[in-house]
Amino acid sequence: MEELRLIITLAKRGAVGERIKVTLRDLSREVGSSPQSVMRRLNSLEKEGYIIKETLGKRTFVEISPNGLQFLESIFEDIGKILYGNYILGEVVSGVGEGRYYVEQYKDRIKEYLGFEPYPGTLNILVVFPKTIYDALYNVEPIIIPGFSKGGRTFGDVKAYKVMINGISGAIVVPSRTIHPPRVAEIIAPICLREKLNLKDGSRVKVEVIK
Repeated sequence: MEELRLIITLAKRGAVGERIKVTLRDLSREVGSSPQSVMRRLNSLEKEGYIIKETLGKRTFVEISPNGLQFLESIFEDIGKILYGNYILGEVVSGVGEGRYYVEQYKDRIKEYLGFEPYPGTLNILVVFPKTIYDALYNVEPIIIPGFSKGGRTFGDVKAYKVMINGISGAIVVPSRTIHPPRVAEIIAPICLREKLNLKDGSRVKVEVIK
């Protein structure tokens, strides 16, 4: 862990593609360790082939090696899979009462494109992690529910993303025009999720996005 923190610190200081001057005192302050410990970690990173270290008199120069960059890249990919692994953690919140109306208008198309007849209403989730719903949906291809005209009104396209909540299939729906901020996910399902899962405002839920 300390080696990882140190190599990340070196990368943040610009040791990518060039050798930078470092001091044990500065590095120890940044990583919260002693100068002696930092020296041991630098020697360990050099031995593992993650950095190139050169000492000229009392000056020390360090550059992250190609192997070190590959190591950081692999760590970044692994962390990305964990942090943005197509799931949403959030809290149940009350909507503004329009969900039922719009689900009713789209219900035939929802059944056609998503394969289930929706309960007339939505479960609204205030996203706690990641920052917005789009951070969890960015690499998932949406199902487009096409818009239509009815009674002199135009209903736009809706993007739908299949999800699972405690083993129940549903979908996050994102209308082309929405009043909800990107931190609120609207979820439809064949049943009333609040009742089935005994949810109330403030309940924590995990929503898994299905690729």
